[in-house]
Amino acid sequence: MTTTVPAKRYSNSTYRTIRRMKTVGLYAGVAAVLVYMLFPYYWAIVSSTKSGQALYQFSLLPSLDFSNYWQLFHNPVFMGALVNSGLVAFASTMISLVIGLLAAYALGRLQFSPGRIILIAVLMISIFPQVVVLSGMFEVIGWLGLYNRPLALIVSYLILTLPFTTWILTSFIRDLPTELEEAALIDGCSRLRVLTHVLLPLMGPAIASTGLLSFILAWNEFLFALTFILTDENRTVPVAIGLLTGSSRYEYPFGQIMAASVTVTLPLLVLVLIFQRKIVAGLTSGAVKG
Repeated sequence: MTTTVPAKRYSNSTYRTIRRMKTVGLYAGVAAVLVYMLFPYYWAIVSSTKSGQALYQFSLLPSLDFSNYWQLFHNPVFMGALVNSGLVAFASTMISLVIGLLAAYALGRLQFSPGRIILIAVLMISIFPQVVVLSGMFEVIGWLGLYNRPLALIVSYLILTLPFTTWILTSFIRDLPTELEEAALIDGCSRLRVLTHVLLPLMGPAIASTGLLSFILAWNEFLFALTFILTDENRTVPVAIGLLTGSSRYEYPFGQIMAASVTVTLPLLVLVLIFQRKIVAGLTSGAVKG
């Protein structure tokens, strides 16, 4: 004969205390994560407002010295690199979205035997390290005659952004109801018209989130930009920041580098704030099916 041990019961005040402790622990954990994630960016802002000996003095409050920003904005190499990065990232993102959308529709809607193999190959290409394809891309860029041109970066960045864009958009298209497409085909629409007039208006969140992530990937790329570009007038921002120098060979311009880091982060923050709702909708689409 077995005996059951009754569950331990607490008073109402004890239950309230336990709930308060859980709530405090939850908020403390969230605060710790936020500090861990945001402190490097805050420290970059603090360091960007210091110069000289002030950089070696510990202080959590930013100074009012904006000389680093003044020198940076009067640096024609950095300002040109900022424009180059914007043009290259925007062009590569637009091209990858157009090609990736067409490829995603074919892989997500058209039934053909090698479709799954192609999708797996696209995923495998997206996880390759850049160093693996660097020598091959160098030969392609040289054969096309694009060496030391911004167009070389646009072509090379497609190998990074296009597989990612195709994979994400394929998953989104597969979650869209097929009844909409079938009704449009019955009404006489072509496949291209179905894509542009029926499916594309529904894919705003997916396109916004995928395009922004592709833009960030191209904006932050360093290895291809360092390899395929030689002159200062064609460099992009990551390489320009890495090549910043001080007034002498013994000076490390830490304050200017932090100011440049803050400057190149601001456009990304603005884009995220503008498209934040579409980004969340695009990243969570298909997560719950009714």
